[in-house]
Amino acid sequence: MSRSTRSPDHGLTARQGWIGSVARFWEKTYAPDYIGLAILTTAYFLIEFLQEPFHRMFFLSNINIQYPHAEIERVSPGWNIIYAGCIPLVILTLTLIVLRAGVHKSHVTILGFLISLFLTVFITDVIKNAVGRPRPDLISRCKPKPNTPKDALVDWTVCTETNHHTLHDGWRSFPSGHSSFAFAGLGFLSLFFCGQMHVFRPRTDLGRALLAFAPLLCAAMIAISRCEDYRHDVYDVTCGSIIGISVAYFSYRRYYPKLRSPKCHEPFPSREAMFNEGFGKIKDDEETGRRARDFDLSDDEES
Repeated sequence: MSRSTRSPDHGLTARQGWIGSVARFWEKTYAPDYIGLAILTTAYFLIEFLQEPFHRMFFLSNINIQYPHAEIERVSPGWNIIYAGCIPLVILTLTLIVLRAGVHKSHVTILGFLISLFLTVFITDVIKNAVGRPRPDLISRCKPKPNTPKDALVDWTVCTETNHHTLHDGWRSFPSGHSSFAFAGLGFLSLFFCGQMHVFRPRTDLGRALLAFAPLLCAAMIAISRCEDYRHDVYDVTCGSIIGISVAYFSYRRYYPKLRSPKCHEPFPSREAMFNEGFGKIKDDEETGRRARDFDLSDDEES
């Protein structure tokens, strides 16, 4: 069943005055997406800097949290932002320039990428703080007081570490933020390449497939580094990776058809084009490349 276009002939969009103007602007533009993105960004920073995680009680004798604390990480948070955020953004931008993509395609691609990143970090941090799972290196971070019983449940008050971030970040193990962020950014890039090169269409050569999936390998290496640094275990990394790639797919599919569609390289028509079609006023648009009604919104065509 095809997605129905929103009819502007009834409801708030048909009203006169400022209410109708605002309603039409809301329907015709991507303002809701940008407002949602702004809310996600604000919420993420508030959680990241103001909220402390739930502190689970622990045993000092628990060998799963006795790993050493690595002062220097293989992929620091800053480098993770560069690897999974900045570099994919530059590659997306350069690819769009090379493809001579229209304004609409460039717009929704970058917007979808940003939504993928910020929605992922928001979801990840909410879960991290709610679960409060100790990291594998918690004991090294905690530096428990002498004579603390090893076989009795204790809480964070037995710790002597004075660095607030080092100590309390020890309860943010699940899920892995590095992994979710890596797969959100690099995963979106991989999905974009798959669509532009029709990787999931019949008779696509292996070279294109390898190029399209290369970002996923980079994301996997970032995720694996978290186990090597004893910041997370395999369970944390796996769940974080699933969150990241799932959000990336969700964000990508909001603007692009499924990867098996013969038109997978083209985004869905702009909201303005779909809105105008309700009035029968669709014009030739270089950004959409054709009339919105001719675009396969149902994703059902497989030929």
